[in-house]
Amino acid sequence: MRPGIEVLLSDSLTLVKGRRVGLITNHTGIDHRRRPTIDLLAARTDLRLVALFSPEHGIRGTARPGEKILGGTDERTGLPIHSLYGATRQPTPEMLRGIDVLLFDMQDVGARYYTYVSTMALAMRAAGEAGIPFVVLDRPNPIGGDMVQGNVLDTAYASFVGLYPVPMRHGMTPGELARMYVGEFGVRVELHVVPAEGWRRAMLFDRTGLPWVAPSPNIPSLASALSYPGTCLFEGTPLSVGRGTREAFQVVGAPWIDGRELARRLNARGLPGVRFEATTFVPRSPGDGKFDGQEVRGVRIVADPARYDPTVAALALLVEARRMSGERWVWKVRHFDRLAGTDAIRLGVEAGLDIAALTAGWHADLDAFRARRAPYLIYR
Repeated sequence: MRPGIEVLLSDSLTLVKGRRVGLITNHTGIDHRRRPTIDLLAARTDLRLVALFSPEHGIRGTARPGEKILGGTDERTGLPIHSLYGATRQPTPEMLRGIDVLLFDMQDVGARYYTYVSTMALAMRAAGEAGIPFVVLDRPNPIGGDMVQGNVLDTAYASFVGLYPVPMRHGMTPGELARMYVGEFGVRVELHVVPAEGWRRAMLFDRTGLPWVAPSPNIPSLASALSYPGTCLFEGTPLSVGRGTREAFQVVGAPWIDGRELARRLNARGLPGVRFEATTFVPRSPGDGKFDGQEVRGVRIVADPARYDPTVAALALLVEARRMSGERWVWKVRHFDRLAGTDAIRLGVEAGLDIAALTAGWHADLDAFRARRAPYLIYR
């Protein structure tokens, strides 16, 4: 398998040859030998890399979630770094001055909330307004392209953690999403997608042969990425998702939760492809500030990726954890609803609705989304 950067340099160099290039990337922009896209492009004599653009978590991926990113200079190349997660989240005309073509190369996670594809969408808009072509150097969806799960975002709740009406787990690559942004959501730009050679929709990241690099500090593994489309919802609740541990987004809990009882209730539901184990964990300097240094009790998610629906599992967790928390449960209303892409989930849980009622209408919406995305898919 070859990521888009390798295909660009071997087969599609005409897109950048002789041009001044701007690059939106971070530590995940690498080839199969872990060589950074920044260095690969900077070493070329048949193009000129002139500027870098940094997303959330920074150009090297070490900043905490939500931490503002400052511009600066790349120590290795001396190139200017423009922040897209600070004073602005969209490249300004000044940032784009002197650039002939804008490239995007970052590893997405495959969930609606992940901000890298929002950065891509806003940069596409800016490039279009400036009359600059936009090139996506595509990468695999690490959690696969077959499964489409969760609710479709209500555009009344559009935000940086969900700009467009796509599901929680969309099953698309950045290049496919970019094509859909242009074809369905009104983004106007000259778009080119350099495909990832050899990827198939059924492939999870561990089958690609590419090196795993944590896309952000709290997605340390593929297992975390697989649960993230569901457990990310708990960012809008008082419970911890294990930030500050090696199992972020695979565990959920709070000091007051009886993990054994929560696991018993969840396993009794018989959800396909997943079981829940009682666990304890201690967050260390968690970015969300939840229970730093405290013993947290809760559950660990153990999943069979072929049958697991992380969004439904998360709803079951929400229902049971809410019941067990009593008055200790306090919603972060605005943040939860932005992540959920609706207020219906929060209001439904508060009203005592169970999974069937909470997910009513999801299947029809997902079928409509699958039909809508079909023209923009690149891989089989």
